[in-house]
Amino acid sequence: MDTHSFILVLLLVFVGARVFGELFAYFGMVAVLGEIFAGLVLGPSGLSLILLSQSGPLLKVLAEIGIMLLLFEIGFETDINKLKDVGIQSSILAIGGAIIPFTLGFVISYLFLNLSLNASLFIGGTLTATSIGITMRVLKDIGIATGKRAQIVLGAAVMDDLIGILFLVFVYDYISTGEISLVHTGRIFAFIVIFFVLTPVVAKGVAKLMRHLAFKRRVHGFIPSFIISLILLFSYVASFLGIPEILGSFAAGIAFSRRFIIPFASYLHPNEDDHDFLEHLRDRMHPIIYLFSPIFFVYVGLSIDLSVIDFGDMHFWMISSLLILMAFVGKYSAALLVPGMGLKDKTFLGLSMIPRGEVGLIFAELGRTTEALNNETYSILILVVVVTTLLPPVMMKYFFRTNYRTM
Repeated sequence: MDTHSFILVLLLVFVGARVFGELFAYFGMVAVLGEIFAGLVLGPSGLSLILLSQSGPLLKVLAEIGIMLLLFEIGFETDINKLKDVGIQSSILAIGGAIIPFTLGFVISYLFLNLSLNASLFIGGTLTATSIGITMRVLKDIGIATGKRAQIVLGAAVMDDLIGILFLVFVYDYISTGEISLVHTGRIFAFIVIFFVLTPVVAKGVAKLMRHLAFKRRVHGFIPSFIISLILLFSYVASFLGIPEILGSFAAGIAFSRRFIIPFASYLHPNEDDHDFLEHLRDRMHPIIYLFSPIFFVYVGLSIDLSVIDFGDMHFWMISSLLILMAFVGKYSAALLVPGMGLKDKTFLGLSMIPRGEVGLIFAELGRTTEALNNETYSILILVVVVTTLLPPVMMKYFFRTNYRTM
């Protein structure tokens, strides 16, 4: 795509995100839905003004920068010690939120719908996904991004990303070779474990270095440049060491770099004498975050093509409805396993883990490109992703408003 055409694409993305975000907020809905809806309107599902086949690579880079910056802001407001305190609850929610939906999706598809083994594996994998970006943006919009419930969801969603990558490796290896490569899967698992162990240490060291250098800067713009450069570097390294041949370099990079961005940002919390640094950091980063993060949510909408769906096919609706139900039931069932929480809080946790977003689309698209999914099954999964992306934010806000704000 030439330069002037891409400038027009960015113009449409920024204007669409702002207009629809404000419109949805005006009617009492979360703004992130408006930004996703802007992508639906501008993309192949609507006016086809922006096609990812033409602008995809460049726009995807900006979108991924946007979601990492949003997670930086979430991490910046996160107390790493509180995140550790809910580690067991997050782990149970993440593991249950991956295994239960995968099992439900696979069993329903393979045994009851008589779909192929390969298709059933991809359907199960798609149902395991959770979009940390959408979930955390909704929690931020309703003002609880730093509470205990949000900490549990944040920890679970990060782990859910990594579990999802293992599932993808497992499924892809099986479909490509007809057998399970324990060596390949084990190598990826070992890398993830090492990553989990080293990330907090590296993040803490880099955060201290940044705080030290920030007070010795001689050029304006040091903090934004340092943070964005670090995010890009770490994402590249994670992609290089990860599994780019399966997910694409940024898919792997984003999932792994989230594990770094959150503790890195949280370690920047000031001591008693460093409040000036805290305010300086916020003032410099907020405009950049709010500029880039909407691009990600518009990109999610652009990635969805509703034209592949045959809305008049009753068989399509029956299967889609069943899988949508399993997608909701699987995540909610996992939330019921979380200890130390009441039913109301567990329900909110379950709703928070449902949005599939871009992660579900990765599973569906990989299933289509490997020919494990035919056109009908692929269109079914697209609808499942759409419903489980757009409906949960509305349910989360309504549930929070009726069960917490009225107390």
